[in-house]
Amino acid sequence: MQSSSRPSSAIPRSYYIIFAVYEPLLCLIGFIGACSDPKTTHDGQAPWPAHSPPPDELPRASLVTVIQLAHVCFLIGVVNYFVLSAARKHLGSYPPLQEKIVFSLLTPLLIGDVLHLYVTIWALGDEKWKFSTWSPMLWTTIGLGLTLMVPRICWHLGIGRYVHSRDGLQRENSATGTGLTSSKS
Repeated sequence: MQSSSRPSSAIPRSYYIIFAVYEPLLCLIGFIGACSDPKTTHDGQAPWPAHSPPPDELPRASLVTVIQLAHVCFLIGVVNYFVLSAARKHLGSYPPLQEKIVFSLLTPLLIGDVLHLYVTIWALGDEKWKFSTWSPMLWTTIGLGLTLMVPRICWHLGIGRYVHSRDGLQRENSATGTGLTSSKS
């Protein structure tokens, strides 16, 4: 007996909300914050040594760097929204194709999450485990980064979503009534 139910999306609502709504919103807020007060954004990235406080005025190169990094962050949020929205809207009947497209989007972002966390901690040097010296901006950067990295890991692990190599084979087997697994992937 063939099942007539459509397979679940590779982009269920929870993942869509995290990556196409929450992440772009965070990126927008970060962009606005950096543009409205680049010096605070710059100075709050890491603890400053007592003998070397931040400059009173940002050099132009630092100002441009802060704004450009905020722009790139915002761009990532916009790309997420458009790619995930298009995949859900136009590929809703093709979860295996959705899965490939979302994999192509989320894999480099997951690599970026891991590297961002690593570089942030590494750059703190000897201060990395002195949590009391961490700025609110640093705590926010790490905390919000984890709120995106953990769901990306979950998506890659197939938690709470359609996975063609797992769920597609189960559908094939239930349709043929064999109950056997296939070696196709």
